[in-house]
Amino acid sequence: MKHKRISIYIDLLFCMAILPIVIMLAPVEKWIVHHTTFMLTLITYLYALYFTYRKINLPSMVMQKKYLKAAAIIIVILVITKLISDFPLPDNSGNAETEISRLANAAKRHMRTQIVWYFFLIVTGFSLAIELIFELFKQILSKQEIEAEKNKAELAIYKSQIDPHFLFNTLNAIYGLVVSQSDNTESAFIKFSNIMQYMYSQSTSDTINIRSEIDYIQQYVELQELRLNHHTKIYFTTKIDDDEIEIPSMILITFIENAFKYGTSPDEDCYIKISITVENGELLFNTENKIMKHKKDNHPAIGIKNCRKRLNLLYPERFNLNNYEQNGIYFVSLKIRIK
Repeated sequence: MKHKRISIYIDLLFCMAILPIVIMLAPVEKWIVHHTTFMLTLITYLYALYFTYRKINLPSMVMQKKYLKAAAIIIVILVITKLISDFPLPDNSGNAETEISRLANAAKRHMRTQIVWYFFLIVTGFSLAIELIFELFKQILSKQEIEAEKNKAELAIYKSQIDPHFLFNTLNAIYGLVVSQSDNTESAFIKFSNIMQYMYSQSTSDTINIRSEIDYIQQYVELQELRLNHHTKIYFTTKIDDDEIEIPSMILITFIENAFKYGTSPDEDCYIKISITVENGELLFNTENKIMKHKKDNHPAIGIKNCRKRLNLLYPERFNLNNYEQNGIYFVSLKIRIK
């Protein structure tokens, strides 16, 4: 719609301002008196030529490789322009045409031919330039739309891969409570129900306000606490200056899941630290845990890999994600410039 409005404005500008100014460069006053038919024919032709170019869109034809059709149209336009430039002049010299009058008429015809082709080049150049700009603009928009749809599809894939991973880990935790006949089993099921409700309510959203995401993470942490004994200490801190700031939904839970998966033990003392801070439009997320278990293979974690891809799509060059091991401690640090 915006493209069409701009196109109309350009047409009005050309027809009501640019072309009249160009026509005034010719001896209009003399031609309108002595060569009225020619002048009216020329003006009509110039406007018709402009709208013909705008209608057929030669740059689009060339991009679509319709070379023969484009060449045929150009040949027809050139032939018509040639006929206009050879428009017969009335003979005002009577029967006694002198050498001087013949030379004068020849000069007039030459000047008229030059002016006709000059007008032709101006209209052609302006029309083709406008069409080429619009065609490039449409190509850019089309490419951006395709890229946006691709990114949206990729985000959906990455997010769908996160959810089963989370679901498996959580059910495994509840299963442990059931097997051990823990008194916390009922509470765990309630928290699990709340977590599932959140997951599916946000299944179509790329972002969510930070307060809702933190509440969801709190439910998950409390669910994990129910299955852990006194050997594991959990430190969960938050500092938020704007509860409504939007972050990618379920982007942090993968790192928290990994902390509980590899940083807990029923027999040895260990700890997990989780920190979420939002200040001045910037999210700072950190986890720290003692490594109690190691991956059975050397392949990178799918969840972290997908999180990085989601962040690349949502916040290109606006985030910094580091995860590393040092002295038996695993660290994750994520910074996102949200605003």
